[in-house]
Amino acid sequence: MTTTELPVAKRGSALLNDAELNKGTAFTQAERDALGLRGLLPPRVMTQDEQLARILPGVRSRPTPLDQYSYLVSLNDRNVTLFYRLVMDHLEELMPVLYTPTVGQACEEFGRIFRRSRGLFISAEDRGRVREVLAHWPSDDVRMIVVTDGERILGLGDLGANGMGIPIGKLTLYTACAGVPPHQCLPIAIDVGTDNAELRESDAYMGLRQPRLRGAEYDALLTEFVEAVQERFPLACIQFEDFGNHNAFALLETWRDKVCTFNDDIQGTASVTLAGLLSASRLVGVPLRDMRLLFLGAGEAGIGIGDLVVEALVEDGMSVDEARRHCWFVDSKGLVESSRTDLASHKRRFAHDHAPTRSLLEAVETLKPHALIGVSGTPGTFTTAVLEAMARHHPRPVVMALSNPTSKAECTAREAYTATDGHAVFASGSPFAPVTHKRRTHVPGQGNNAYIFPGVGLGVLVAQSTRVTEEMFAAAARILADMVTADDLAMGRIYPALSRIREVSRAIAVEVARIAFDRGLARAPRPVDIAVAVSDTMYEPVYRPYVGA
Repeated sequence: MTTTELPVAKRGSALLNDAELNKGTAFTQAERDALGLRGLLPPRVMTQDEQLARILPGVRSRPTPLDQYSYLVSLNDRNVTLFYRLVMDHLEELMPVLYTPTVGQACEEFGRIFRRSRGLFISAEDRGRVREVLAHWPSDDVRMIVVTDGERILGLGDLGANGMGIPIGKLTLYTACAGVPPHQCLPIAIDVGTDNAELRESDAYMGLRQPRLRGAEYDALLTEFVEAVQERFPLACIQFEDFGNHNAFALLETWRDKVCTFNDDIQGTASVTLAGLLSASRLVGVPLRDMRLLFLGAGEAGIGIGDLVVEALVEDGMSVDEARRHCWFVDSKGLVESSRTDLASHKRRFAHDHAPTRSLLEAVETLKPHALIGVSGTPGTFTTAVLEAMARHHPRPVVMALSNPTSKAECTAREAYTATDGHAVFASGSPFAPVTHKRRTHVPGQGNNAYIFPGVGLGVLVAQSTRVTEEMFAAAARILADMVTADDLAMGRIYPALSRIREVSRAIAVEVARIAFDRGLARAPRPVDIAVAVSDTMYEPVYRPYVGA
């Protein structure tokens, strides 16, 4: 074979510096000769397994999760294939490092740990030339974009351009959890400034040092961005991530029926929470249609969950008005009820007739909810008194402390089990270790959006869907709930083990693609077997040969 026939155009150092093509010490002797690598690598040829055996102790030896995160990012910058092999083989161990809770600290420290640019930064200074910026991305085959403006990063608030850590992390999970090919993923940060004055004044901050752009100018920039994506990457799905409440709802309502897009904070969180409620209903012996739900927090996550619960109940034959009466909300000013005149538009549909109630404890005592769902970003709000009240009203209260990262959780797993004498069905947004209470070990469920969005995205990609619909998220929730086993429930866990997440993602992708084909949303031709098409699309991190044996 001549060098012009080789399946890679790069040679020598250029090949070693291309993270998607690089194999490091796994280049064979024949490849080293044909590709100008001899002498540029140590003499020993290692298998991928041997490389992993060398790399994994290096990860584990780092003293803190943030150091581990930086080590893994560095590996990804050198060797994409080896990075994903490592992550997929040790997903339960490494997911908390690559995403919640460590990614929150990585965003806070983004300027300090930044080594190499990944993705695209589009700033307010790029108005009028967003198309030009998108044209600079080297790949034409982008199918999944995760974009943030950094205003509401997890429960940490406005981190401006530092929020880029979130799209990078989400897209890592798209590949690790669902096999979306990494070269088809593009993280984007839209830098419109930040209202975090301390961050703006930091020497390490690399974003625009100006207050956050708002109003018509902001809307125009985002419109230009969405329209430019349709031209540059016509098959791409846009996932909006960690936008402030007002912009999150506005962007979703503006674009959901026009382009292929969704908001994971609204719809992905809703889907994974609905799945948890469906699983919990099996444990507590109360069907979802008979449950009363109380939410602490009425922002994009809480309202998104409420809307999807309503969608599920309507699918089961309930009217919209009746379904909404099952969902109650407490915000920073008290119970969301019909006499209030200060409610944002997205809250009004859940403003039921009820006497004004100022505290969460009072709401629990009067409404007697079967499930308490925390999406407030305020730690410690599920107090002992609140949890004890939940346990008084129901023998198996469902407690979901979903705020991320761990430091923002409304309560810990231990607090929930202790206050309810071990009777709570508990789940959280960030992981908690098992808790032993009165000789019984409880395994908390993690309501991690990674159970949902990677599979939804993969299904959209396979079908080349023009839209992402509520039906898809409701179906994803039911599939996830159905995959919770009796053994999971016996441990008190209302989600499957993370070790099964690729299996979960594959099943969700098949159903999402089927919905796209059935509803006339697909641009791809319908395959004979959708499940086979999904499996064939899923990326596997194995080295491909560059030279024949």
